[in-house]
Amino acid sequence: MFLAISLLAFYFFLLYPRYEVPILTYHYFGHDTYVDGRPLPMLFITEENFEKQMRYLKDKHYQVITLDALMQGIKNGKHFTHNTVVITIDDGHKSVYTYAYPVLKKYGFPATVFLASGLVNNKSDYIAWEQVREMSRNNITFGAHTKTHIYLPPLKDKARLREEIFGSKKIIEEKIPEKADYFCYPTGGFTGEIVALVKEAGYKGACSTNRGEYGSATDIYMLNRISIRDSDPYFSFSNIDQPATFRVKLSGYYNSFRKRRHGV
Repeated sequence: MFLAISLLAFYFFLLYPRYEVPILTYHYFGHDTYVDGRPLPMLFITEENFEKQMRYLKDKHYQVITLDALMQGIKNGKHFTHNTVVITIDDGHKSVYTYAYPVLKKYGFPATVFLASGLVNNKSDYIAWEQVREMSRNNITFGAHTKTHIYLPPLKDKARLREEIFGSKKIIEEKIPEKADYFCYPTGGFTGEIVALVKEAGYKGACSTNRGEYGSATDIYMLNRISIRDSDPYFSFSNIDQPATFRVKLSGYYNSFRKRRHGV
């Protein structure tokens, strides 16, 4: 009896308040673990495993909401049900269109793709603007991920910094044309100055990555996310086919305990 009461107390007073809607992050899809001759360790997922994950969300009746719905909910203090999830995809690799988009369309799930807008149409491994426009008509929204996917914090050229943040939004809105309301910091890196520029550029919010204390569950300009890939360094069983891995990351508590365990 004492154990049961202790477990209930732990859940309601310590665990429950730590819940945050998981924002899943994907990068590359398929079996090719190289892009332009460069290896992609821990950044790819096979199309079969992605299909299994989306089917799991559908079968378990998860509420897959848009990033905008999450942002607005956080601003308004909304309490989301514990089966809520957001899907994001970074960069704009062509495999997003080839593999991920058909699966998302099949299950009717919304997603936000953060584009390195200067690379679209300009690199062989990136999607084309016509594909972006097609996806934008079918439940996929697009945000900015800078123009060239540069890591922003060490950038000393202030004009270049502004161009990467402001210019990426401008290109996307001209090419789709739809509003690019959200920004994603490449490799999760940001400073106070960068966040201020993102706000000045007119973005409604921004996402980081699951880098421990460098992200937030409530600040809509540094929202933390959870990386999903076939090789996961934080689990002893690294094959994403193992359903326990995915369930842990969907729990809403993964980031909280990861921060405490790993720091950054």
